Amino acid sequence: MHQLSRADARRVAIRAQRLTAERPTDLLDAVRGVGLVQLEPTSAVAPSADLVLFSRLGPGYDPRDLRDAMDELRLVEFRGMVRVAEDINLLRPEMAAWPGEGEWQASLAQWVQDNRACRLDILDRLRRDGPLPTSELPDTCARPWRSSGWNDNRNVRMMLDLLVQRGEVAAAGGRGRDRLWDLAERIYPDDEDPLPADEARARRDARRLSALGIARARGPATPGEPLDVNEAGEPAVIEGVRGQWRVDPSLLGQPFRGRAALLSPFDRLLSDRKRMGDLFEYEYVLEMYKPEAQRRWGYYALPILYGDRLVGKLDARADTTAGVLRVHAVHEDDPFSATVAKAVHREIVDLAAWLELELVLPR
Repeated sequence: MHQLSRADARRVAIRAQRLTAERPTDLLDAVRGVGLVQLEPTSAVAPSADLVLFSRLGPGYDPRDLRDAMDELRLVEFRGMVRVAEDINLLRPEMAAWPGEGEWQASLAQWVQDNRACRLDILDRLRRDGPLPTSELPDTCARPWRSSGWNDNRNVRMMLDLLVQRGEVAAAGGRGRDRLWDLAERIYPDDEDPLPADEARARRDARRLSALGIARARGPATPGEPLDVNEAGEPAVIEGVRGQWRVDPSLLGQPFRGRAALLSPFDRLLSDRKRMGDLFEYEYVLEMYKPEAQRRWGYYALPILYGDRLVGKLDARADTTAGVLRVHAVHEDDPFSATVAKAVHREIVDLAAWLELELVLPR
């Protein structure tokens, strides 16, 4: 049983997420290190995926490299997450076992069955003419999708998501702002030696722990990628934190050289908010869904990392029409030392230069 302090645990997590002074060597190294990169469209500063990669690779990162890698299938998207192509084979048993167990999963399978003709129409159109955007795919659903949310009656969109989960359709890069879709067999790498489901699950858990560094063995179910890692790694306890954890032993006992970084609100270091609170004792809420009068830190505040602590939030907006990155505030959780303030300011300057925008600081 590894006995860790909170600082030990934080450093493991930061090292795993490639946020130390030793930066990744290239784009694929960065994506492989973080495990997956969420494609979230909000672009108050820059698209989240680009912010994640900028925070690892620095100002030399070119967003066109991500688009090219996806078009060339060196990186692939699965349910809104970008991964290295070889990771898809770890998901194939889950695709084959779709829909899985549970009442909700059964209802999804029934909806697909009720709209079998639409499913076949989409697959046939992609086979003949793909890759295609959603707008060019037929909606021949006999039973519309019903929900209380914004997906109500978005039949093709929901059908595509389920066909991705079934392993029949895959994202195929983009055309401008449009995401393209094609048959999965044309997108995913050949799987000449498929893994048994148990082995694939164990490797996926180990892959997840390698990216997170430290995580709970068990946790609540989440849509998409799980937050827990089952029996991957080795057991650990963290001083001052209840319960047991699993840690990647290869990340222990190494020298730590931290740095400053501006993080996307969707950065994987923060994706498990409970873990974030346990390890970093950091308070953060993405406030773009709140009325302006109720915001404490700003519409799209970027968490600020320095060393092994999350130390504040950057409230900034990119105004591409005016050609400026406008900083409204730098919220310091505790007053910054001169060293921290200088390092954070340098990151903000680098962010503006990377965006090719003039930096406008608050008075």
